[in-house]
Amino acid sequence: MRDKDDSKVFIGKKKSMVYVMAAMVVLTERPVKLLARGKSISRAVDVAEITINKFVKGTSYGEIEIGTETLTNTDGSISNVSSISIEILPA
Repeated sequence: MRDKDDSKVFIGKKKSMVYVMAAMVVLTERPVKLLARGKSISRAVDVAEITINKFVKGTSYGEIEIGTETLTNTDGSISNVSSISIEILPA
């Protein structure tokens, strides 16, 4: 049985194509979720658009969720950070 977390791609500071390739590997078997916070949200949208429009034709968007996550900083203070989850469904 597969772990549900292996269908998630966490978007960070690497180049978009790194995440596109990771998403394509997951899409061969099941839907993929792109997860990002803060400044990485725009990169997640780019990755989704590149994946759907350029590389894996026939795929479509699934559920898209936006929200705010509360994080505790190293100094103990609390920060609110925007987040996004973009699901891409296989063809």
